[in-house]
Amino acid sequence: MAERDIRLWGDPVLRSPCAPVTVFDEGLRALAQDLVDTSLPEGRAAVAAPQIGVGVRAFGYDLDGRTGYVINPEVVEVGGELRDIEEGCLSVPGLFFPTPRYEFARVRGVDAENSPVEISGTEVFAQMLQHEVAHLDGQVYVQTLPKERRREAMKAIRGSDWFLARQP
Repeated sequence: MAERDIRLWGDPVLRSPCAPVTVFDEGLRALAQDLVDTSLPEGRAAVAAPQIGVGVRAFGYDLDGRTGYVINPEVVEVGGELRDIEEGCLSVPGLFFPTPRYEFARVRGVDAENSPVEISGTEVFAQMLQHEVAHLDGQVYVQTLPKERRREAMKAIRGSDWFLARQP
């Protein structure tokens, strides 16, 4: 299929909760492949559907030797310590902030044939699962930061070249 363009902070699709997928057809299979293809380039780990402008609950990933996608994912378990992990986002390019994430996460959903899927991981993989499901709930990671860090992140976003280039 194809690598798709990434939507940047400020695009309303990133702040809107996504609708569950209810139609399992060739269009969904193409979307799943596009999500995986878009997560493959060096420096990427995963891409949620709203990051490519599609408001449905789906994400693709390529991390730690594991590649795939999940439709209608829900975080069903987190564990270990909640600790700050340096985090970035393709929709907030070039900016990284310590973000509270659990050390373990498990996600359940389905594949493009509506068959059950369950994936879990620790450390960076767990961080990715929590990050991507948050996108589907209409949250970009900077919104989840503690107040002072969120203020710092917003200042950095407003001062970034990519954000300034988007202003009229």
